[in-house]
Amino acid sequence: MLLLLGRAVSPSFARTLHGFRSTSPAPLGSVLVRLGRITGVTHGAVFVTATRQLTGTMPERRPFVRLPTDVYPVNYGLSLKPDLIDFTFEGKLEASVEVTQATNQIVMNCADIDIITASFAVQGGDELNATGFNYQNEDEKVTLSFPSALQKGSGTLKIDFVGELNDKMKGFYRSKYSTPGGEARYAAVTQFEATDARRAFPCWDEPAIKATFDITLIVPKERVALSNMNVIERKPYPDDENLVEVKFATTPVMSTYLVAFVIGEYDFVESQSSDGVTVRVYTPVGKAEQGKFALEVATKTLPFYKDYFNVPYPLPKIDLIAIADFAAGAMENWGLVTYRETALLIDPKNSCSSSRQWVALVVGHELAHQWFGNLVTMEWWTHLWLNEGFASWIEYLCVDHCFPEYDIWTQFVSADYTRALDLDALDSSHPIEVNVGHPSEVDEIFDAISYSKGASVIRMLHNYIGDEDFRKGMNAYLLKFQHKNASTEDLWDCLEQASGKPIAAVMNSWTKQMGFPIIAVDQEQQGEERILKISQRKFCASGPHNSEECPHWMVPVSICTSEDPKCSKLKVLLDSPETTVTLSGVSADQWVKINPGTVGFYRIQYSSAMLESLLPGVRDLSLQPVDRLGLQNDLFSLSRAGMISTVEVLKLMEAFVNEPNYTVWSDLSCNLGVLSSLLSHTDSHEEIQEFIRDLFTPIGLKLGWDSKPGEGHLDALLRGLVLGKLGKAGHKPTLEEARRRFKEHVEGKQVLPADLRSPVYLTVLKHGDGATLDTMLKLHKQADMQEERNRIERVLGAISAPELIQKVLSFALSEEVRPQDTVSVIGGVAGSSRQGRKAAWKFVRDNWEELYNRYQGGFLISRLIKLTVDGFAIDKMAAEVKSFFESHPAPAAERTVQQCCENILLNAAWLKRDADDIHQYLLRRRAPPV
Repeated sequence: MLLLLGRAVSPSFARTLHGFRSTSPAPLGSVLVRLGRITGVTHGAVFVTATRQLTGTMPERRPFVRLPTDVYPVNYGLSLKPDLIDFTFEGKLEASVEVTQATNQIVMNCADIDIITASFAVQGGDELNATGFNYQNEDEKVTLSFPSALQKGSGTLKIDFVGELNDKMKGFYRSKYSTPGGEARYAAVTQFEATDARRAFPCWDEPAIKATFDITLIVPKERVALSNMNVIERKPYPDDENLVEVKFATTPVMSTYLVAFVIGEYDFVESQSSDGVTVRVYTPVGKAEQGKFALEVATKTLPFYKDYFNVPYPLPKIDLIAIADFAAGAMENWGLVTYRETALLIDPKNSCSSSRQWVALVVGHELAHQWFGNLVTMEWWTHLWLNEGFASWIEYLCVDHCFPEYDIWTQFVSADYTRALDLDALDSSHPIEVNVGHPSEVDEIFDAISYSKGASVIRMLHNYIGDEDFRKGMNAYLLKFQHKNASTEDLWDCLEQASGKPIAAVMNSWTKQMGFPIIAVDQEQQGEERILKISQRKFCASGPHNSEECPHWMVPVSICTSEDPKCSKLKVLLDSPETTVTLSGVSADQWVKINPGTVGFYRIQYSSAMLESLLPGVRDLSLQPVDRLGLQNDLFSLSRAGMISTVEVLKLMEAFVNEPNYTVWSDLSCNLGVLSSLLSHTDSHEEIQEFIRDLFTPIGLKLGWDSKPGEGHLDALLRGLVLGKLGKAGHKPTLEEARRRFKEHVEGKQVLPADLRSPVYLTVLKHGDGATLDTMLKLHKQADMQEERNRIERVLGAISAPELIQKVLSFALSEEVRPQDTVSVIGGVAGSSRQGRKAAWKFVRDNWEELYNRYQGGFLISRLIKLTVDGFAIDKMAAEVKSFFESHPAPAAERTVQQCCENILLNAAWLKRDADDIHQYLLRRRAPPV
């Protein structure tokens, strides 16, 4: 499943949910652009004590027992008949089961379902009717009681039941859409991961209890009906001539969370992959053209994975379908992958470059799961990270194969790697592997640690092992555990055998303990040798870790020199607190860089002399782009932690004035957005805007407004990013040109290219009035494409006047905004200004019941909380946030609330520590030379 974690403030993701991803020119600055960003830090025992008092320890885990093993399913015969008018469904289950020991009851998962009748019959024996159904609603279980013991052996369990097509975007739910004629209608769709198959039919809803499925859907005859497998029969339904009965082929052995069905109105485009798999992309009616890009990506991706894993795709077909109301970014149901419209549909004329990239990544992510997750499934949710971390890594490998011009691995560092480092430096982080019990705890681990840190440590592991042995180990793993379940340790065993390296020992230090090290490096020149002293300690967002028990990691450390910045001169495994290494043949005038490629998951603190020697590599671009980015990002993080002054980072940022690389600018932009947000609490806000204008003006002038012949994908992303940054910061020529182009766009004289819409919309709104907002809301209403509506929704919060901010917040909860998108409208308000942050927080509190009920405690509620409060920088706000959620509990967001409280305290401490120095530095920059 792809969340919009930090990426999805835009398809411009800032990465859905991956909640969401953002590798785009969504120029919303700080909190919005990188959801997972910490926006501040400090050090010292006093701070840590205050943090612990405010954030508290993690809540008591609820008692939880997995399902008994005395009865398990072999095959589910499932027939469902949804009513698209009354929003209910009828179901019949006929399950072949094995009784492993005699029992007079069967315990299954069941939620929001009413069982009408249930019976059990052994093969060839009499039917035994259940005498009672005991629902344990809290645990989402039902116990079926029988008058006598069910004997060991095979049998058939029959259950008739009814349920509701809910509006909560989970289980079997209804999704609202408009016909081309504008009529509102509903589709019936599913989202079962993690624990919501039980809302569609009574089942053994645990990933390790696999079975085959024979699914039949009884649906209106003019509707499309889809499931995991191909249709084998479609015939009239005897009781109603308006309905048809659609029967699907038997699935392979699979987990319940991967079952899916969709009933609605769709067009499709179709192709075949080079290895003979039928691929279809289903779109809203009349928009088949918008499925072609995803179809092209999918038909290239399936053979790539088949070749990479050396295991064929095991189903005859795969469908990718755009769902109107969808909480996540996408979901990897086997053979029927569901997507948000914005994660699948591309309009050749109206989609921006970042949307294409986003679609390519999401398709790559979900198709990787068809092997890694679906064919081999985690044994329990504790190992979720392996599913999601792996898919979040290999999606980049796949996109790099399909679109080498995207320079996607550099973008990985900005979109995933640094986001994970930021979150994992908090005291309220968690290890990659988390013991999960009760279903309410599962949603909590769909976060940037499971996805982005997971992906980052797999990238580090792949680099440590080498591609050939990595692929060999992956193939052995998939063949050994196909159609079964596996744990993290099983993968380590296969990779260890393939590579001969101590994989489990190395990786356990990264997955079983939270956090990561900061590697301190100093050097000494002796003749033609460079002696490096390297040490590690835990990195904390609040400053150096100084407790007695300092954890340490097994750290693969690579070292390069200015002689060949792309190639490692030496690799060592740092498995102790400190070591000394000698580099031969390094003259005194060469620089030495740790972690070339920014692959190792750690921060680096160079001695001042080493850092000084690296700075020319930033100015003359001899350092790789990814390493220029990593150097700046490390220093920014050290400044938040109070280990260096923020002024030092501002000085470094000025060295990037010649920078040509989009992703390096994107990361700089993010960090400046964080600073800008922080300084909105001080008198330095206008000065930091001037700093931003000065830094971005040269690249803005060089790029200009219009694309030039020979430019590519990354130029388009960079132009959007830079113009948005300059416009938001009040750069007058940019503002004037944005207003001119906006007027022509609105009047229909000259339509804005898709890549310029976000920056232009943002700029005119930031410096606009009520008439500007009304025009934007009109554009929203007229937009036929969800991407355009989302683009507008994300920037509405930039408006400045208090009464207009209120208008935007009210709009967020209106019928005009899809339920899953309300979060990004409110987040846009909170991320745009100090007034917006206060107004958004008040709005969330005043409307909490409606918002909480809408998202039923899923990951969107965590995202909403994070976007709304993460940017505060006053101690008392942490207490206020903590107090509110103590009286309005949101169990799936408890860790998010703690992380937000911690971030607020870190921001406040950062401000106290550095605000004056920053102010003085920015004033000195403005002073005319004497």
